[in-house]
Amino acid sequence: MRLKTRSNDGKKGARRALAMLCTGVLCLSMLGAVGCASNNNSGQQSSSQQAAQSETRIFTDSLGREVELPAKIEKICPSGHTAQQVLLTMAPDLMVGLSQPLSDDQLAIFGDKFKDYPVFGAVLGAKDDFNREAVAAAEPQVIIDTGEVKKDTQESLDALQEQLGIPVVFVEAYLEDYGAAYKTLGELLDMEERGNQLSTYCTDVYNEVKDTMATIPESERVNMAYLLGENGLNAIAKTSVQGQVIDMVANNVVVVDDVSGKGNGNEISLEQIAVWNPDLIIFQAGSIYDTVGNDPAWQGIAAIANDNYYEVPNNPWCWMNNPPTVNQLMGMQWLPRLLYPDAFDDSIQDVTKAYYSTMYNYDLSDAELANILEGALPQA
Repeated sequence: MRLKTRSNDGKKGARRALAMLCTGVLCLSMLGAVGCASNNNSGQQSSSQQAAQSETRIFTDSLGREVELPAKIEKICPSGHTAQQVLLTMAPDLMVGLSQPLSDDQLAIFGDKFKDYPVFGAVLGAKDDFNREAVAAAEPQVIIDTGEVKKDTQESLDALQEQLGIPVVFVEAYLEDYGAAYKTLGELLDMEERGNQLSTYCTDVYNEVKDTMATIPESERVNMAYLLGENGLNAIAKTSVQGQVIDMVANNVVVVDDVSGKGNGNEISLEQIAVWNPDLIIFQAGSIYDTVGNDPAWQGIAAIANDNYYEVPNNPWCWMNNPPTVNQLMGMQWLPRLLYPDAFDDSIQDVTKAYYSTMYNYDLSDAELANILEGALPQA
């Protein structure tokens, strides 16, 4: 709302002004100066608040879309699971709902308040179960989508914005440059200090691993596989978006013709794993890590025969992928320190505590740390 002032001219205006002044004096004498002053201030505050609420700005997102937003954003909504993870690190107090419920382990980190938050589902995923009615009822000022650009991303976000009448913003987020994503979020949400903090952390983590791996020749990198599924017969293939961390720090032996970008990877056979014969295997939580060592069928695999297999930590999300987003920053620090411990000056325990403190504002106890890393460290 634009506030306007009005002036009076001539004698009629002067008489009206004098009459109003007299009326004001009478008001003061009858009701008291404090009451009139209080009412006047209340009216001014209401007008100021209304003016602030009507102010908008244009924000250009990672797709180049110019989106009109409120000048001050206090209520945000994730578009899906990837955005939920990112926003829980950046601005959890601004979220009006979740894309999926949080587990007990996740609630322990982010707070029990999220237990009662509405769950909206996700748009642009494998299936669109985004509850548009529930989102509209929560009245977010902006819906935020993060991740990689797909061919239909812009069209889908424009359609969602048109359907709901709520601004929708896309923030590009890639493994090699999560720092840029957080800078963008800092600008979007007027949280530059937090955005810069997370941006610096992400950039430093990526550069440290990249620089360290540059000192390790390809011929000396560990031959490994990342297996998942209830039988351990799904694998994350080389060059897959889900396998970016492995490809960065190791030789991923899972080479297939039709690479799947899905979280459950490619279906394979035990015979194929035997052909690849990885020296090290990591299993996703929920797979066969607990039983594979006693399974005779797997004893011909070098990694199993030599007890060189591990379980990927799954707190608060899988460290390696599924979905591939800022959780990968922890996997990017855990895996190379597992493979090449002498190449780093700090331990897996050190970087895990730093990650939780920086990304989640949560200080892990020694007991929590040990529980998270169970199965993820070399056996004594």
